[in-house]
Amino acid sequence: MLARLGHLSRGRRFRQLLAVRLVSQCADGVFQAALAAYVLFSPEDKPTVAAVAAALAALLIPYSVLGPFVGVFLDRWRRRQVLLFANVVRVAPVLAAAALVLAGHTGMVLFIVVLAALSVNRFFLAALSAALPHVVEDDDLVTANALTPTAGTVSTMIGAGLASVALVRLPSAHPAAVVVAASAAVYLLAAALATRMPPELLGPETGARPAKLSDALAVVARGLGAGLRHLGQRRGPAGALLVVTGHRFLYGLATVATVVLYRNYFNTPEQTTSAFEGVIGVVLVSGLGYFLAAVLTPLATARLAKESWVALLLTAAAVVVVFPGTLFTQVATLVAALVLGISAQGVKICVDTIVQTGVDDEFRGRVFSVYDMAYNAVFVAAAAAGILVIPADGRSYGLLVAIGVLYAVLASVYARATHRRPAVEQPTGASV
Repeated sequence: MLARLGHLSRGRRFRQLLAVRLVSQCADGVFQAALAAYVLFSPEDKPTVAAVAAALAALLIPYSVLGPFVGVFLDRWRRRQVLLFANVVRVAPVLAAAALVLAGHTGMVLFIVVLAALSVNRFFLAALSAALPHVVEDDDLVTANALTPTAGTVSTMIGAGLASVALVRLPSAHPAAVVVAASAAVYLLAAALATRMPPELLGPETGARPAKLSDALAVVARGLGAGLRHLGQRRGPAGALLVVTGHRFLYGLATVATVVLYRNYFNTPEQTTSAFEGVIGVVLVSGLGYFLAAVLTPLATARLAKESWVALLLTAAAVVVVFPGTLFTQVATLVAALVLGISAQGVKICVDTIVQTGVDDEFRGRVFSVYDMAYNAVFVAAAAAGILVIPADGRSYGLLVAIGVLYAVLASVYARATHRRPAVEQPTGASV
């Protein structure tokens, strides 16, 4: 593990790509935490389950809606340029959001501006996934997938932690507006870092680039269909994608319940600062779990098949949700958050690698966009389902037991399915 990390760290282009990810995703954490504090933890309001679910869904709607379109463009545009301009373009809606927060707006206009900023991020993150195989060797992909998305997620959580400190300590009468505006400067820094890489470095290697936007839009449906057919011919990546989306749905239910617990059960309506700090604490503990997953997953997959490690992680999630989760104390919630963080990120690291090594490069952008669409759409679906099954204070024994049972079923089904066939399927060539 240490040898592979050392080998990765010596790759200059890998370090450059990682730096762009870390800085941009840190800005994401700053931006999102400031908006969450403004919308969900205002002393004037006690948010309902529906309000929490809507706020979380708003963060992910762009990833779901834009997913099919992003890959088609990523397989035609130079991915380094996507990393550059995605960070530059989103500065405008971020500053507009800061102005709206300063003016005290909480309605549809703010919602639309935030969606615009997050929609740009959809292109950025998909480009990072598609670009990674261009800066690391195939033998290092598991380690790279353990390190880079995990480091990005941890960077987001660090950004959220910095934002929470700033929100509490800034002398400004409008700290949320100041923090949102500050995230724009961090996005510009990420854009500057992207210019250190040559425009052609990150691919794509093949595929026609339509001369006009109308031509590109005309092939969206055909490109998505081709990506889905290509994925359908590779049972390993397709099955892994189904597993990670099931995990994501259950994780989404647990996330909504946790936010509501801290806002309406562990704290009184007046204790908004304590509630916000508690949620940030859960985020940071989850980030620690993501970090541990990055360390443990390469070690585990050096001895086990990736599919076996996924099944073990799902089983761990099943156990911890039921106990200590059902104790409904803050300490128990933090322990559950740590293990769920390890499980969630460990599963994603393995699935990322299975998909990356199981599909052809010319389809990789489209397949990852479908992957990201499904990954985030099920979280939105979980948020919507939470409105129906999560009580007003977030405390439900039945819900946590049901989540635990479903995790266990998912682990069992995937273990049986992957035991009956070879763990790794090699690409058989491009098909349209």
